[in-house]
Amino acid sequence: MQKEMPQHDALLFEAILTLKDEGECRAFFQDLCTVAELRAMAQRLEVAQLLDQGLIYNDILQRTGASSATISRVNRALQYGADGYKTVLPRLDK
Repeated sequence: MQKEMPQHDALLFEAILTLKDEGECRAFFQDLCTVAELRAMAQRLEVAQLLDQGLIYNDILQRTGASSATISRVNRALQYGADGYKTVLPRLDK
């Protein structure tokens, strides 16, 4: 069950859905986010991929440099979250 979002959150997601290709997406996120925010999001996605592949925390920490807190947070999202990772990860494998 998804929670009701504030209007500005909905606007953000609507804006993302208007992007046509990787170039537009890259430009939008570079304008929207700091370099650190982009790196953090990319790292969390990589951690999700590795957890989904069955790697253990120590291997993921060595490969990504992610903290154990980040790995744990991503793992909780995979197990109990809104299924966002579970939606995206199979699509990236294609």
